[in-house]
Amino acid sequence: MEPLIVKLLGFAAATCTTLAYTPQFIKVWKTRSTEDISLGMFLAMMLGLALWLVYGLLSGDAPLVAANAITMVLAGGILVMKLKYG
Repeated sequence: MEPLIVKLLGFAAATCTTLAYTPQFIKVWKTRSTEDISLGMFLAMMLGLALWLVYGLLSGDAPLVAANAITMVLAGGILVMKLKYG
């Protein structure tokens, strides 16, 4: 069993990396502009997030699962808007 401090550290890191996508998501949502966003980067990021999510599920790592599931929603939303507003 993991010590509580290790679990809290995982959730803190997950929160920071997940929240990092929020300003970009809001900016794209408001401006409908995705000109400076790399489609290739977001496709690669979505694949990486999906793989981390599967890894987290298989290893039972709650911070990893939570962070990657939420980040996939934010990054996926940006990707959808990139494809829509390109």
